[in-house]
Amino acid sequence: MNTRRMGKTGLSVSELCLGAMTFGRESTEDISNEMLNRFVEAGGNFIDTADAYSAGVSEEILGRWLKSKQRHELVIATKVRWGTREGANNAGLSRKHILDAVEGSLRRLGTDYLDLYQVHMWDPYTPIEETLRTLDGLLRDGKVRYLGVSNFSGWQLQKAIDISKQMGWEQFTCLQPLYNLLDRELEWELMPICLNEGLGIIPWSPLRGGWLSGKYQRGMSAAPEGTRVEEAERRGWTEGWSVYGNEHTWGVIDALEAVGKEAGKSVAQVALNWLLQRPGVTAPIIGARTMAQFEDNMGATGWSLSTDQMERLNKASAKTLPYPYNYLSTL
Repeated sequence: MNTRRMGKTGLSVSELCLGAMTFGRESTEDISNEMLNRFVEAGGNFIDTADAYSAGVSEEILGRWLKSKQRHELVIATKVRWGTREGANNAGLSRKHILDAVEGSLRRLGTDYLDLYQVHMWDPYTPIEETLRTLDGLLRDGKVRYLGVSNFSGWQLQKAIDISKQMGWEQFTCLQPLYNLLDRELEWELMPICLNEGLGIIPWSPLRGGWLSGKYQRGMSAAPEGTRVEEAERRGWTEGWSVYGNEHTWGVIDALEAVGKEAGKSVAQVALNWLLQRPGVTAPIIGARTMAQFEDNMGATGWSLSTDQMERLNKASAKTLPYPYNYLSTL
């Protein structure tokens, strides 16, 4: 597996990132360890988790696996925002919560530093200056080496960057957003910010909960029982059938299947490879529930879609731009 630089930094990460959200939830510890071992064997070094995943269990599983590995060869990323338990100060981006949370993550992961510490989402109740000053202190203390952010809007991301510049604090080096062939809104504002400011893009849900995995095809009327999409519909999550079971989705899947047949690749591999060739993308985050899904995802590297195939996928997945992006696109 090839490596890429994280944005404008000198940090090298594998072009796929292994997401650990399923660890301790859909994936047992044995399966999680098997994925981790296979990922490293294939040349992967970038692993992403969060303290909120299974209330810290994901970090614990990763930490136990790390004990027998060469820690310095891996890039370990986690996140702060939601916390692992209930309580007035056990969530958010206050100085108190961040300082408590980083100690908890370090303990569960069994390491004395984090390669990448990411803000999981905006906190409307905490001044962003308080958050950024606290994060900068973690770098000065050696507990964190790089900072990242996830699930920010354009104005929130730019404001955080500008304040950090003005105050001489460490800036965010990457953005972890929702980005895939069905969700391209990132390109309207967040991608230009990342390209202009030098942030790497590490997309989450690159297969949108399985919609782009190859198991969904035109003519289906509901998600198969036991799938992520079926669960999402029951729980009201954003990747549910009522959100994506439409003509636009079927058009994207039709294009993926056609390109996959030409390239001799699976639908999931084509969808991931499309992301790998998009501007500013450093490493899509793959998150599998089974080894079969994991092995299929790993086949997304080592080859490239042609210019014609990329253009066909771009056209099939394009959406009508809302104001002001439709006006700006004419310039």
